[in-house]
Amino acid sequence: MPYIPHTEAERDAMLKTVGVESLDDLFVDIAPDLRPKSFLASAGLPEQEVRTLCEELAERNTRVLSFLGAGYYDHYIPAAVDALAGQSAFVTAYTPYQAECSQGTLQAIFEFQTAIARLMELDCANASLYDGGTALFEACTMCVRQAKKRTKIVLDEGINPIWRKMLETYARNLPVEFVLVPLKDGAPDKEALKAAIDDETAGVAVQNPNFFGVVEDYSDVFAHAKEKKALSVISVNPVLLSVLKTPGAMGADIAVGEGQPLGQPLDFGGPYLGLMACKKALVRQMPGRLVGRTHDTQGRTGYVLTLQAREQHIRRSKATSNICSNQNLCALRALVYLSLMGPQGLKDVAENSIAMAHHAAKEIVDQIEGASLLNTAPFANEVAIRLPVPADVLVQRCLARHKCVPGYPAGRDFKGMENVLVLACTERNTRGQVGILLDAMKDVIAWIGQDELCQARG
Repeated sequence: MPYIPHTEAERDAMLKTVGVESLDDLFVDIAPDLRPKSFLASAGLPEQEVRTLCEELAERNTRVLSFLGAGYYDHYIPAAVDALAGQSAFVTAYTPYQAECSQGTLQAIFEFQTAIARLMELDCANASLYDGGTALFEACTMCVRQAKKRTKIVLDEGINPIWRKMLETYARNLPVEFVLVPLKDGAPDKEALKAAIDDETAGVAVQNPNFFGVVEDYSDVFAHAKEKKALSVISVNPVLLSVLKTPGAMGADIAVGEGQPLGQPLDFGGPYLGLMACKKALVRQMPGRLVGRTHDTQGRTGYVLTLQAREQHIRRSKATSNICSNQNLCALRALVYLSLMGPQGLKDVAENSIAMAHHAAKEIVDQIEGASLLNTAPFANEVAIRLPVPADVLVQRCLARHKCVPGYPAGRDFKGMENVLVLACTERNTRGQVGILLDAMKDVIAWIGQDELCQARG
C-alpha cells in the first residue's frame, strides 16, 4: 500500500480548515481535463508501456523559438556537466551534514567558492544561496547588520522586478526601508542614486547589466556610498563578467547574481542557485555555508565548514540568516561548467551572445517601421526596443501564430513601457533564427494593424 501518513479524519480536518468539503473541491481551479485521475489511479504498468506512454506525452510538447531573457538564459550546456555532476558519489552526498565525512563534497564547494570569488574579483564567496533574488535580499540584510543603526537601502529601478518583489516580501516584517530610484528610459540615473544615498543609508543596490540590458560602470556611485559609510551591492550576470568590469574593479562591497547561466538548464524555473561574494571585512556577516581549507595534526589537507553563524549553530537572534543549506548540486554544475569553459570559453560565450543581440536589435530597428531602441546606452546580450504596437499583444500573437517568443513585455512591470520589448540572445541563437523572429514580428504587427483598422470601421 502507498505511504499515506494521514488518516481520513486528519484529511477531513485539514480540508475543513482551508474551507472546502472534499479533495475535488480543493483542486476545483484545475480544469477537469487536466486532472490525470485515471493515470494516478492506475495499478501500475509494465516498463515498456510506461516508456511508450512517456514518449507519447513528450511528443505533445511544442518546440518554441525563444528570445526571452529577464534574468534567465538559454546557454549551451556541455554534456560533461551532466556526466560529472550526476555521479552517484556527488548526488548521494549532496549536502555535508557530517562535514568530516564529506571531504569530496566540501572540496567541490571550496573550489566553487574560489571560482566565484575570482569571477567577481572579490575576496570571499559562500557555498551558494537559493537563487538570485534570495542572494540580493541577503546582501541587503548584510548591509543593515553591518551598519547597525541604519535601515535604509537605496535600490535602482533597473534591478530585476521579480527580485525586487522578493525583497519586499522577505523584508515585510523586518526594519528595512527600500528607496527606489527611477530609471531614465531604461538607463540608470546615477546622479539620482548618489543623491538618495545619505547618512541614514545602510547600502545601495544596483544591477549590471540592468533589466533592460544597459551596461554601466558604477564605480563613482560606490565611491560616493563609501564616503557616506554605506555599503555597495551589485547584482551581475556571471557569464558577462568575462567581458565586463567586475564588481571588485568597481569597488563593490558585495556582489550577487543568479547562477542559472552557469550550466543550469531552463527547467521550468529551477532549481537554480544564488551567487554571493564580498570583501574580507564582511565575511562574518555572510549568510549560509562557508567552506574553508585547513590542515590536521599530521599536516594533511582538510576541508571544514567554517565561520558558522547559522541558526543551526548559534542563537537564532544572533544568526546571520535562517538559510541552513546551500544549492550544492547546482553549485557543482556551475563549477564543472566554469572549469570546462575556462576564461576564454566563457568570454567566447559572452561575446557571441552580445554580438547576436546587437545583430537582432539592428535588424528589428532597420526593418520594422516605427521600431527604435529605448535608449542610446551600451547594452550586452539583452536590449530594450520600443515598438509601434503593444509588446504584450505582440508576444502573445507571435507565440500563438509562429511558436516564437520575441522577448519580455516590459509593460508588465514598468508603467509607460507598454510598447517596450526586452529581447535577449545567447550563443545558441543564430542569424537564421533572427530572420524567423523578424518575419514573425512583421506578420503580427501587420495583423494588429489590420485588426485595428477593422475595429475602426466597425
